[in-house]
Amino acid sequence: MSASTSNASNSSSSPSKSSLPPGMVIGPDGKPCKICTAFRNWKPHTDKPKQQAPTPSQGATAPGQKTAAMMAAFASGTGFASTSQQTTAPAPVQEQEHTRPTNCPPDVEQLGSATWTFLHTTAAYYPDAPTMAHRVNMLSLLRALPVLYPCSTCATHLGEEMKTRPPDVSSRGALSRWLCEQHNAVNARLGKERFECTVEKLDERWKDGPADGSCD
Repeated sequence: MSASTSNASNSSSSPSKSSLPPGMVIGPDGKPCKICTAFRNWKPHTDKPKQQAPTPSQGATAPGQKTAAMMAAFASGTGFASTSQQTTAPAPVQEQEHTRPTNCPPDVEQLGSATWTFLHTTAAYYPDAPTMAHRVNMLSLLRALPVLYPCSTCATHLGEEMKTRPPDVSSRGALSRWLCEQHNAVNARLGKERFECTVEKLDERWKDGPADGSCD
């Protein structure tokens, strides 16, 4: 097969950006990458049949009443509605096509959450005075992530961050803070709230639990 024929074949088989759902991430092979993409972005919306407008006998509502009902439904779904609103407002419509079945492979958010939980918890139980073997094995674990992590874009970014700020495995506190700062850098890019990277806060979150005993 000639080079021109091969290129034409590759371009015809690669999906165009316009044909992809918004938010879909393309992997290094040029194809849609599910493990790099949130489930809500690679599971596109399906068109729903339009409902007919209610007749007067069906109890049509004025625009103001409809808006109030929608706001009440939203509030009841998030726990902010009063008891009277919850009993009278219609239940919010759930988009079943975006409800993730429990037997699906993980998406980028589920994988990321599980990975951060593992890393933070591992750091919380890392020795205060690690031996050389502890340090070597922890560095091996962290340095393997940019090579083996399934989400290629996440792995590449982590690898670049680790070049700029290498892991600190000198103690439990140092490792916990380094991971927290790395996690905060990711949260900042995603517009999420930062976590306070003190050993006390990190131990409370990943090892000891709150002082009120609610997790005991």
